[in-house]
Amino acid sequence: MIGRFFPLIIDALEEMAAHKLRTLLTLLGMIFGVGAVIAMLNIGEGAERQALKMIDSMGLRNLIIESKVFANEELNEIRQESLGLTLADVEAAASTLPFVVDHSAERRVKTQSVYSSDGKADVNLVGVTANHFSLSNMHTEQGRTLTDEDDKAVAQVAVLGSSAAKQLFPDGNALGKYVKVNHLWVQVVGVLAAPYMAKDEFQGVKIGGDSTRIFVPLSTSLKKLNSNALASELDMIKLKISDDVDPMIAAKGVSQLFKLRHGEAEDYQMIIPAALLAQQKQTQQIFNIVMACVAGISLLVGGIGIMNIMLANVLERTKEIGLLRAVGATQQDIKLQFIAESFTISVLGGLLGIVFGLALSEIIGFYSGWAVSWSMVAIFLSLTICMAVGVGFGVFPAIKASQLNPIEALHSD
Repeated sequence: MIGRFFPLIIDALEEMAAHKLRTLLTLLGMIFGVGAVIAMLNIGEGAERQALKMIDSMGLRNLIIESKVFANEELNEIRQESLGLTLADVEAAASTLPFVVDHSAERRVKTQSVYSSDGKADVNLVGVTANHFSLSNMHTEQGRTLTDEDDKAVAQVAVLGSSAAKQLFPDGNALGKYVKVNHLWVQVVGVLAAPYMAKDEFQGVKIGGDSTRIFVPLSTSLKKLNSNALASELDMIKLKISDDVDPMIAAKGVSQLFKLRHGEAEDYQMIIPAALLAQQKQTQQIFNIVMACVAGISLLVGGIGIMNIMLANVLERTKEIGLLRAVGATQQDIKLQFIAESFTISVLGGLLGIVFGLALSEIIGFYSGWAVSWSMVAIFLSLTICMAVGVGFGVFPAIKASQLNPIEALHSD
């Protein structure tokens, strides 16, 4: 069958070459249709991978409790009911909620000046517990992260974000050197690897920013660096939930505990990364459906274009069909010939559409800032659909051609 079909494809290519403009106009529908499918799936794949990376930085199994920011007058009233986020909150969650398997705390310190022997930097300082790095999926490029021993000893040591390290030590040699933050000198024990996130916001939630931070032990920030007297002890708490508990259900338990401890004062907000991911997937699904409809319409138009051209070919080549039948060609032979032509048009249009789609997705990604990821599944799916459309819309003209009366076909003008 393949050996019989191959010469027909060669004939189809010769026929297409003989009518270049008509062939090009026919191909455009398939090119745009396949290109739209490729671009849609590539952008969708890129968005999904970027979302997973962002969620990974937040921790899919984490619950994040952040302190809210208020004006001083409003903060005075709130402090009558609640002290804000504290280490006692962390201890209460860890001791009373069995599904909390790990936790970390963070305190942000306002910096007036940050200097090193090699330069200065506009960066932020945060005090964190040792587990903060593992719960946030941070890894060091040089040295080590902070430890529980550093926190117990109120050690004056620091881990630098990648951008902070470049600003303070342009030569790249930061380990063992000292940095002065406000009035406090700290020794650099580690440098974080550069983050892989292209954005610092996900579903309206601020994330990232770790590259421009200096991390010190939480105890050091609490005891050796001043802060607003009304400010809460902590700015953020992360609670890691066990694998056998749904984060959404765990969030309800945590919310109840914090409401009791904070006297119903709404001085914190809870972020559930798993919920953000679900929301992202739902949004992406809607986007995919809309784009699939647009791409489907384009392919439908392309298929109709193929059918129109093939019907026109039947009329133009009526005598040729009659002659073929006269010399012994069967109806099946005529069908195969016309189906081969529509198949060849669709495959060529699909291949050109793949090139167009890859280029289009890169252009869209470049100008919009969206993540783009090539998908072999998208390429295979698009080409398969394209071939199916070509063959499907070529069947009717092929049947029409095969049913022509040989004698009438030979006598047609």
